[in-house]
Amino acid sequence: MTAASSHSGPTGSTSHASLEPPSYRRPRRLGDTVVTHLVDRIVSGAYPVDTVLPTEPELCQEFGVSRTVVRESIKLLEAKGLVKATPGRGTRVLEPIGWNLLDPLVLEAQIRHDSNLSILDDLINVRAALECDMAAQCARVITPDQVEALKKQANVLAESLHDADRYGREDVAFHEMIMVFSGNRLGHAIIHGIHAKARLSSRYNGDPSREEHLQSLAEHRQIESMILQGDAQGAAAAMRVHILGSWARRRPGVRGAMGQEAGS
Repeated sequence: MTAASSHSGPTGSTSHASLEPPSYRRPRRLGDTVVTHLVDRIVSGAYPVDTVLPTEPELCQEFGVSRTVVRESIKLLEAKGLVKATPGRGTRVLEPIGWNLLDPLVLEAQIRHDSNLSILDDLINVRAALECDMAAQCARVITPDQVEALKKQANVLAESLHDADRYGREDVAFHEMIMVFSGNRLGHAIIHGIHAKARLSSRYNGDPSREEHLQSLAEHRQIESMILQGDAQGAAAAMRVHILGSWARRRPGVRGAMGQEAGS
């Protein structure tokens, strides 16, 4: 049974337990709990677009909170672009086009319920666009001290091939270093936010083999080489090949961000 089909309707009495990710079980403020539950139900489709959320009394009873908590929670949902509250007409779910996917809760729920991985494809394309630009800028402005730091990090990455978990961490550190050295703080903040959420998904990370790690390392070395040569265009191209190629390899048999069947 899908998450959406386990719910009998916006005001039904069917349990929502199947919709609740493990993070819901952690202690949190009551308002945070209400918002997290409702975000998950909206994004999953349990509350479809244009339906009205349960009334304040119903939400108060379900979550064991006051009307003040429920009202503040609804305001937060509005700020995330998920709903519109209208006096006398209730709180209605809005179209996904207006949802704030840079909001951590919304993005996390979207990734969790993305059955065809389209949101991850979008994320990869955004990441590629921004990181390619930052790699090019890094090649233009990198300082001698930063050159040495990047060389050191590339060597650490190579030394981590025997340890998949460590390789993953050092891979992230390599990309972070290039973004920081580029000086593009906004681009870095956007990628840092969306990539951190994506890495929580096993579907994003995949289960790369040693051969895939060797390919990844070769691509990182090419990025490093272009940056150290001061070749902005080459650095951007190498970064694009790496980001799109590694994503295609992680999702075999599915049409990925490169517009081709992975492995073809």
